[in-house]
Amino acid sequence: MNFTEKRRCSWCGNDPLYVAYHDEEWGVPVYDDATFFEFLVLETFQAGLSWITILRKRENFRKAFDNFDYKKIANYDEEKYLSLLEDAGIIRNKLKIKATITNAQTFIKIQEEFGSFSEYIWQFTDGKPIQNAFVSEKDIPATTEISDKMSKALKKQGFKFVGSTVMYAFMQATGMVNDHIVSCFRYEEIKNM
Repeated sequence: MNFTEKRRCSWCGNDPLYVAYHDEEWGVPVYDDATFFEFLVLETFQAGLSWITILRKRENFRKAFDNFDYKKIANYDEEKYLSLLEDAGIIRNKLKIKATITNAQTFIKIQEEFGSFSEYIWQFTDGKPIQNAFVSEKDIPATTEISDKMSKALKKQGFKFVGSTVMYAFMQATGMVNDHIVSCFRYEEIKNM
């Protein structure tokens, strides 16, 4: 590593798409419902796959799922579902596609009950990001008590594909937790947001 290169979490490697995601999005606190829904969709499809696979297909997902418009997705009919199954640009998993439609409907119910999904989801961390201080990526957990609680609560509401591991990845992506390692240049930047 030359001295002008920034220190990053090693998981992003040097793939430009992954580096941009690491540097610009991962760990940045989200408060916007539309962005929360996008990450919910992407994390759902990521279950069992690598995140870079999803990132590479992100624009295809955006096109296929009407720019992640949960109001439109909530009203998808059988014809739209079948067309998604034929879309080679996305992950063609029947259960995950059905889950996305169900999750859009449930997302709207949460908004109606709590005012916004953001209001609902941030209650799990008392309304503020959790600032971890991991020295090594191997210290970062796959799940926590909070992701366990969040997973149970979301399942109870009717969400699908929201296991604890998926929810912890969701928390990391949406900045509900700062899991950049302390030597990463983004750690302090995110902490000070």
